[in-house]
Amino acid sequence: MQLLHLDSSALGAASVSRQLSAEIVARQRALHPDIRVTYRDLAADPALHLTGTHMAIRAGASNADATIAADLVKGNAYLDDLLAADIVVIGAPMYNFSIPTPLKSWVDRIAVAGKTFQYTATGPVGLLKGKRAFIASARGSVYPAGTPAAANEHQESYLIGLLSFLGLTDVKVVRAEGLAFGPEAKDAAVASALEDIAAITA
Repeated sequence: MQLLHLDSSALGAASVSRQLSAEIVARQRALHPDIRVTYRDLAADPALHLTGTHMAIRAGASNADATIAADLVKGNAYLDDLLAADIVVIGAPMYNFSIPTPLKSWVDRIAVAGKTFQYTATGPVGLLKGKRAFIASARGSVYPAGTPAAANEHQESYLIGLLSFLGLTDVKVVRAEGLAFGPEAKDAAVASALEDIAAITA
């Protein structure tokens, strides 16, 4: 069994999403002692954002830019990582109501027609069926469904929607939210998330 572990927080050791993603991976190691883990710190070693040059090369244009060439190799490695994985663990804090830009750059390299989804006569079909994903979510506020705040939630909903589009529908969110509401609220949120992780059975 292969696990892909991604972190995207810029906060390093102070990051709650990194703490939670590491605990999820540790839980998977305990449940599956033979599991193999590929780790990528997207914040420490980010891919470039997509440019017109990237898109032209995808369409068959030649490339003489060494920086773009190296970035394309990285993007291809991202895709290979995902295709090989049985389980994906994504550390995803909320930044300004959405995901960190290094994680979005990862998305732009793995959402590839013909590789992770395909268009058909009846619409798009995801090709990543049979995989599982865990999202280690951390955010400063709370976004209850049915409240005005919910309209600003483009972090978990984006990732769940993206993964579903790619055919990966077995997704569990482990969430620590309200982290900016003071030390006690933060400690309680993290403790609750850790309890959720300890309860994972597969």
